[in-house]
Amino acid sequence: MKSASIAIAAALLATSFDVHAGPETALREFAGGQVKKGVRTIGMGGDGATTGNYALVYKDAGGALVDQGIVRFQDTGNLFTFTAVGFTTPHFWDDAAFYVIALGQRGNGVHVWDFVPTAAHPPSYGDLSDTSVFVKFAKPLSKSWSLGLMGAFELSQATLLPNDGAPPIDFHTSYLPSGGAGLHFHPDDHWQAGARVILNHDDETRTQGTSTKSGFLRAYEYRLGIAYSPWKGTLFDVGGDALDRSSTLEHTHSFDVYPTIGVEQALVPKRVWARAGIDETTYTTGMSVAVKPFKIDLAYLYDLAAARTQDIFGKRNSSLIATINFHYEALLGTHEGS
Repeated sequence: MKSASIAIAAALLATSFDVHAGPETALREFAGGQVKKGVRTIGMGGDGATTGNYALVYKDAGGALVDQGIVRFQDTGNLFTFTAVGFTTPHFWDDAAFYVIALGQRGNGVHVWDFVPTAAHPPSYGDLSDTSVFVKFAKPLSKSWSLGLMGAFELSQATLLPNDGAPPIDFHTSYLPSGGAGLHFHPDDHWQAGARVILNHDDETRTQGTSTKSGFLRAYEYRLGIAYSPWKGTLFDVGGDALDRSSTLEHTHSFDVYPTIGVEQALVPKRVWARAGIDETTYTTGMSVAVKPFKIDLAYLYDLAAARTQDIFGKRNSSLIATINFHYEALLGTHEGS
């Protein structure tokens, strides 16, 4: 009876862990899962249903950006860096716009599974990388409604060396159709609300020695949010997201719901903003400075993606993400800009 109870408890514990078979897909949470929302949204609590909704891409028409980010774990010393470049087309088809962003992320000499070791996940170290391209389309449907669509192409890999001298472990993903959609409602200058969904699919393969296993990896995300601006320059944002993950490689599934809460305050109208909030279990702060045609967004985060990576890389991290936005249409004089 006691052994049966132990077995049941072990099974429950296993399903509560992150369902990713390999850390190469957990790596995505530090960059790919963030840049799609935008650094402004990240700094005020990450509610991609309102300020970071795909349906608002058209508001950045005629712009380009460069993203740079760093994530450092205090307990393991792990360091991850990423760079992204993005471009938004000028308006077309009644104010519609396309946005394309390419992202590269790396971590070298990274310690993995130090705090969550199992027989299948021995404490190891190695190199991880992720490369992705996201294409978004947004169009106003009326004065109050707008719609956005997102397509994603993403490949990840990792080569790990177990600390106990066992053969190296290789993870890599193969592309499967992935994407998302967003709907945004903005009836007036005070209120906005939105919903956003991401549907990511991968074929994931793990190889160690002569053993190779593959399986289907699913990562779905659902977001709802509402924001209120009592007066110009101040914004309160409240929402939540649900993370639905499954892996046939490890026969696991999880479904978790988290809050997103944020506030933004303009310190100098149309020039300087400050913001703060909480995204799931991540505490966030940020600011922006604008001098046309440039705008710089900064976000400082404590325990980025902690709810998603489940201590795979460590227990405590701090992150800095910076974006330089360049409104090329304003410089060329082809668009008045915002």
